[in-house]
Amino acid sequence: MTKASQGFLGTGPGARNLAFSAVALAVGLGAGVPQLALAQSYSFSNVRVEGNERVDASTVATYADIGRGETVSAARLNDAYQAIVDSGLFESVELVPQGGTLVIKVTEYPTVNRISFEGNSRIKDEDLQRIIQSQSRRVYSPATAEADVAAIIAAYEQSGRIAATVTPKIIERSENRVDLVFEIVEGAVVEIERISFVGNRAYSEGRLRRALGTKQAGILRRVIRSDTFVADRIEFDKQVLRDFYMSRGYVDFQVLSVTPELTRNRDAYLLTYNIREGQKFHFGSVTTSSDLSEIDPDEFMAAAKVSEGDTYTPLAIENTVARMERLAVRKGLNFIRITPRITRNDRDLTLDVEFVVEKGPRVFVERIDIEGNATTLDRVVRRQFRTVEGDPFNPRQIRQTADRLRALGFFANAEVSAREGTSPDQMIVDVNVEEQPTGSLSFGLSYSQIDGAGAALSFSENNFLGRGQYLSFRLDTGTDNATSRFVFVEPAFLGRNVRFRFAATYAQTDSGNYDSEYDTQKIEISPSLEFPISENGRFELRYAVGENTFKNYEGSSSYLQAEAEDPGQTYSKIGYGFTYDTRRSGLDPNSGIVLKFNQDYAGLGGDLEFVETTALAGAQQMVWNEEVTLRAELEGGVLSMLGNSKSRVTERYFLNGKIRGFDGNGLGPRDGADKEALGGNMYAVARFEAEFPLGLPAEYGITGGLFADFGSVWGLDDGGAIDDSFHLRSAVGFSVFWKTPIGPLRFNFSNAVIKEDYDKEQNFDFTVSTKF
Repeated sequence: MTKASQGFLGTGPGARNLAFSAVALAVGLGAGVPQLALAQSYSFSNVRVEGNERVDASTVATYADIGRGETVSAARLNDAYQAIVDSGLFESVELVPQGGTLVIKVTEYPTVNRISFEGNSRIKDEDLQRIIQSQSRRVYSPATAEADVAAIIAAYEQSGRIAATVTPKIIERSENRVDLVFEIVEGAVVEIERISFVGNRAYSEGRLRRALGTKQAGILRRVIRSDTFVADRIEFDKQVLRDFYMSRGYVDFQVLSVTPELTRNRDAYLLTYNIREGQKFHFGSVTTSSDLSEIDPDEFMAAAKVSEGDTYTPLAIENTVARMERLAVRKGLNFIRITPRITRNDRDLTLDVEFVVEKGPRVFVERIDIEGNATTLDRVVRRQFRTVEGDPFNPRQIRQTADRLRALGFFANAEVSAREGTSPDQMIVDVNVEEQPTGSLSFGLSYSQIDGAGAALSFSENNFLGRGQYLSFRLDTGTDNATSRFVFVEPAFLGRNVRFRFAATYAQTDSGNYDSEYDTQKIEISPSLEFPISENGRFELRYAVGENTFKNYEGSSSYLQAEAEDPGQTYSKIGYGFTYDTRRSGLDPNSGIVLKFNQDYAGLGGDLEFVETTALAGAQQMVWNEEVTLRAELEGGVLSMLGNSKSRVTERYFLNGKIRGFDGNGLGPRDGADKEALGGNMYAVARFEAEFPLGLPAEYGITGGLFADFGSVWGLDDGGAIDDSFHLRSAVGFSVFWKTPIGPLRFNFSNAVIKEDYDKEQNFDFTVSTKF
């Protein structure tokens, strides 16, 4: 790649070591060899540079740094030679003393005319250009070109192409210019064939694989592209394993080694984790103490949510410290530090925890510096802090701020650090973020047994105009229905921890949907405010105004015919909702609950007056070493019409999607010669489900499930001879869950075991959704 040096001295390491000999030979013109070896010092009254075209002679002399008349040794001349070579500007360098003149002969590196890439298809030219350091119209450097080769190969290794090769070549042009070409052979993607564990006793390999960020493709890796091998990801997965075991009480857990091994054909990796689980620990005694007179230990102890016998988890410690710190702030106590002191009891495998409430150092936040946010406004980043300039400095809150910034989804990376400010009691908080795309435009296809085939077009932006706002528009069309929806969300309304949401919806269904004999249309505008009221609870206030239209009825039900006489009815309603959810933030990683309660009152205008109340309670628990997931949900609703208002099919419940085993509009009160579904003003549903592995290789992404659903919908306004009383329905079945490249599929095989004669069953259904 490099042209051969033309001077007496080359530029390679061996040639550089001969610099002294070269100088000695040059000085000894007309003298014998013994006198050359004894020469020790030289003096030059002039320095002449030859062979330079672009680089000024004075620049070369500056690199040599030999002054006029200065006495220099042979070693000093060698240093001058080395300095000129290290400048990276010359292909060859030669120092020739000629009496009182030092002649520096150089051959300049050519200029890069253009840079091109050949053989690449997986990584685009513009992306490769950003990776390399060589640039057009700059001096060509072999060392830089070799570094570019390493950078390109590293980029391919990150995408799993470890066999990629890159060969740099130069094509000589006129006027000492060259074209630099990187010839690339990308090679095939190397998938992970197997991830195995040695030393695991409490949890199976399948459960541990599900915890890792890296996934295996298995023996079907040529068909199922699951994950490529990335060496840098191993450290992340090791930390994931530590967190997994620590959250389950295994405080001595260690990853002893991780061994990646190529298969014999070098087309896949075998990844082996050698781990040591240790013993499972529980909380022993949990106490609080303090030497401060203004602190009541019992009051702070009440903030702890852990008790003796609970499985030990660092998250419980962290949450308790946070609660105690918030309590201190509410009591007006600054610079309070909560220090958990842990005593280990190996005999009974418990950890005693003492939360010591004490005075911390008086350190303040001097300022918060934010860098890297070219689009996102500073205030979006700042509102993730629980402190502002002038507040007491809390290192734990700084760590939590970094987690909240990463959770926003606006940044590819977010780092928060602290350093000393203008004085020892002042700290400067540095925030460095790397932004990433936050918008998406997608087109999707879907199919279900109830709705049939459909298409969807959606646009969403999670960081609208860099303000942290959410904006979306979605259009869904099906065989007999169409829905469009616009949503805008401001997560920090008026600078507070209040979420403002505005939604506008238009939906219509045509005759034939669920075998109905009428069309419906709904238009609604709904603003709302939502804010936290506890660690896991949120409260919502909302208002909605809209119109429900029931038209083009062609059936035989006198009950529905009466409703169709008034096709459009408007409503104006105000409501509230409460949600309590521990599925992601609870101390027990194997379980979680969700509670929802909503109530709306319509009567602030419009044609309808009613009170609607709905509630849901759900729980999830992983059992049998987390191999089986149990889920249960109870749900119900009541629509109470007030005044002269009467419910119509546009307001009543039908349980579509809430109970399996029945067709759309397949259960509930019916009327007319064709037994048309009327819906009901009340419903109640109980759903129970278990998901478990089927013994198939994990790379298939297939699991099974059993379910049992119970429920009913009933109650009409002035039902008359129509049977609108409560009749229990029940269905049981088997599910197959399949994670595929086009999205998650679910197949339900069900059988209605408790039903009415007029109910319509659906023994099989599945859903599929994809975006591209």
